[in-house]
Amino acid sequence: MAESTEVIELDEPKDHAHGEDIDSHSDGECSLFFQDGIRPIDFVLVWDQFDSQASTQRCEQMRKIFEDTLEIEGLQLEYESDGSHGLCFIKITAPKQVLRKYAEILKLRMPMKDIQDVDISSHQQNQLLQEMNILIEKFMNQYHVNQEIFPPLKHKFTAVYSRDKEYLFDVDSADFFTSATRSRIVQVILDRTRFSLDREDDFAFGIERLLSENAYSASYPLHDGNLKTKNSTRYHLYTEWASLEKIFCYQPLDHIKEYFGVKIGLYFAWLGFYTYMLLSASIVGVMCFIHSLYTLSNYEPSKDVCTSNYIMCPLCDHFCSFWNLKDTCFHSKITYVIDNSSTVFFTIFMSLWATLFLELWKKYSAEITHRWDLSSLDIQEEHPRPKYLARLAHVKKKKVNFVTNNAEPEVPFWKIRLPAAIFSCSIVILLIAVAMAAVLGVVLYRMSVLTALYSISKNSMVTSNAILLTTTTAAVINLCCIVIFNWVYTRLAEYLTEVELPRTQTEFDDSLTLKIYLLRFVNYYSSIFYIAFIKGKFTGYPGKYNRIFGSRQEECGPGGCLLELGIQLGIIMVGKQTINSVLEMLYPLYFKWLNTIRVRVGLQNESDDTDENKPSKKEPQWLQDYKLVEWGPRGLFSEYLEMVLQYGLVTIFVAAFPLAPLFALLNNILELRLDAKKLLRMYRRPVIQRVRDIGIWYKILDSISKISVITNAFIIAFTSNFIPRLVYRMAVSKNHTLEGFLEASLSKFNTSDDALASSSNGYSIYYPNNTICLYPDYREPPESKDKYKYKELFWYILAARLAFVVLFENLVAGVIIAVQWCIPDMSPKLRNRIRREAYVTNEIIIQHEAKRVINLPPGEDVCKERYVTRLDSAQHWNHVLQDSLSTSDFDLQVHGSPMSPKIDVSIDGSAEL
Repeated sequence: MAESTEVIELDEPKDHAHGEDIDSHSDGECSLFFQDGIRPIDFVLVWDQFDSQASTQRCEQMRKIFEDTLEIEGLQLEYESDGSHGLCFIKITAPKQVLRKYAEILKLRMPMKDIQDVDISSHQQNQLLQEMNILIEKFMNQYHVNQEIFPPLKHKFTAVYSRDKEYLFDVDSADFFTSATRSRIVQVILDRTRFSLDREDDFAFGIERLLSENAYSASYPLHDGNLKTKNSTRYHLYTEWASLEKIFCYQPLDHIKEYFGVKIGLYFAWLGFYTYMLLSASIVGVMCFIHSLYTLSNYEPSKDVCTSNYIMCPLCDHFCSFWNLKDTCFHSKITYVIDNSSTVFFTIFMSLWATLFLELWKKYSAEITHRWDLSSLDIQEEHPRPKYLARLAHVKKKKVNFVTNNAEPEVPFWKIRLPAAIFSCSIVILLIAVAMAAVLGVVLYRMSVLTALYSISKNSMVTSNAILLTTTTAAVINLCCIVIFNWVYTRLAEYLTEVELPRTQTEFDDSLTLKIYLLRFVNYYSSIFYIAFIKGKFTGYPGKYNRIFGSRQEECGPGGCLLELGIQLGIIMVGKQTINSVLEMLYPLYFKWLNTIRVRVGLQNESDDTDENKPSKKEPQWLQDYKLVEWGPRGLFSEYLEMVLQYGLVTIFVAAFPLAPLFALLNNILELRLDAKKLLRMYRRPVIQRVRDIGIWYKILDSISKISVITNAFIIAFTSNFIPRLVYRMAVSKNHTLEGFLEASLSKFNTSDDALASSSNGYSIYYPNNTICLYPDYREPPESKDKYKYKELFWYILAARLAFVVLFENLVAGVIIAVQWCIPDMSPKLRNRIRREAYVTNEIIIQHEAKRVINLPPGEDVCKERYVTRLDSAQHWNHVLQDSLSTSDFDLQVHGSPMSPKIDVSIDGSAEL
């Protein structure tokens, strides 16, 4: 039976329009409670008297109905108002009976009463490993979390809360309902409370709608103090976790989870693990880079380029002249640093690294979810979204949720589900096609502008700067397209996701994330894929170039397309991440500044009207938090998106930029602490969200890892010169070296075979006596009977390239399968531990139920000897939970010797053991 709780009721004035001027507590922790100093503030609503829309009769009526309904639900409200800045604060607290009611409705898993003398810590049985761990611990002690500031949280058995089984829980404990849990329950009530008496209006509910109507300007739970409150969790996290001085220290993940909730805790756990894994990739990448620099002096083709006197054919029409190959000496050296034998090794390593990262994360994530009691969390336990229920309010057909045992409306498949899915997929495919068309449009723009500039003017200044001008303007256009498309895609993705009617917030977030990422992937990576796989591949040859709308296709620069790809990736890795880091800090800082200015102007006006000798009051916590920026339900989306896009650059195109993992590592080391600082300093405290894992992001990461194997195989085979060099060594060179490779990779062209080169408007004017030029390809010379046709060597190289792709993908896939087989998603020790703890939890419940049947109170010592069997023995529990107990021994304990007392119920209702 649920315990009765005495609720403190205050006779408070209820002026819903303007509140009441109340002298509030403003010192330290006092501003975290109601005026009585007992009831904690679980949530705060704010509205602005100076806002003309908020002061309308309609908004006042909505607020009054909404707040009255909250009180009917059992919440208690207290009003604070100050005419100087016009802000009215409604403080909300949830009494214990409301918390119990909604904990049962939401199926929250709550900690059970402690079992005395039971040790559920891990027992290490291997003495050698134990001694090694002690030595490692001594070395790593300086990087570990300070346990005096962040004491280890005790692992507790949990069960789904029920008021009928309150005897299982220590409901009278001060920390049974934590501040995070309390704010979560209040948020659920706010999301479901109506603000209209018109029952026909299905959407007249929820704080979100009131915020969008400007009836309220903000709603948020309070931080547990400011950044100077030394006994608060926020202060400890800010000084020990968000500090750049602790940049190499471990994160206090358990305390992050307790303060911000599981969703944010998992993000920082994943980001920390990803950063840790980048360390090995960075070391190997730097070693490969150093190896390429060390062997550069022995690279024969680079030497040949620097000492050659080859005249090369122009790279474009009209503007480009014949050029000497030795002018690209520096480019050839830089190209070798990217394109060498170590690149292949590093690409294979990164493919395995990506698999290892995901497999180890699954294993590490399983440990975290067990520690945070998420292993048994079912998505069906999550309550349906209010908008989902509102849109289906008129659906008569309902089904019972097998987890929550509640009747929920069933979405019609043929009328809603299927049309919504088809419509959503069609729009997403259309938007992807539009993004790809934009990239093609930029390419056509570059080609057409080059031709237009020459036809407009013969000025040497225009012609010499034509390529630079075209490239710059094209980059600006591409950037504008990316910004505009990102904004449009986000809005459309939100609309399409609402049309699909996801049941829960988790399903909504996963569906929205997948759509936006697909669109951002195409938007960001299209130009990179163009450089890697299309640019310079289908241009033709001098005298017979392939043209689009009369314009010659783009060719790779003197250093080749791989060099261009590496430069673009380097700029993106360094430039984009630096800009994002700066904007991530400036964006919330700007909005925090706006809120602060709004409040301080009011306070300044107040101080002008008061006595100069009057002591200034310290701002209460609710006013300090109002100045901060709203976190929002999808606050982590941009953080995950940035890291996942970075992961794509690190893995998909690593063959073109071996230093990508190093730049990602340096960025993430800073990013982790800056995200923590931003979250603690600039944002209001988020409402906790309970999730099982990082959601759809893991599937996206897994897809990127698979795509990276294919893209890197094709980059090495078709974009780099690795395969041509290998074929030349094995099939052409007599001494199996690269001596003569440069000459073999160039083909001759007679300028007399090109009408444009022979004309007065052509490019032959730059070298009037030149009749032969060279171009990179494997074609027959002009004096051959099969002139300009592919040589036999070309077909050998093409066959080798295709064979390399097949061999590379199968080799990497085989190793990946082996790695996945060797690393289980969950360690056997953890799997057995979860099983044992679940068994103990069930047995405890069975024991208490047995004692209730025979009317024996669980805590009564008088009957202990008669009724309590070895089920109550702490020694027995420790034996079941210890890691040294094998699976077979555990099965014997469970099934071979029953542990629960046998209960016989007679006909008259009496019970006997």
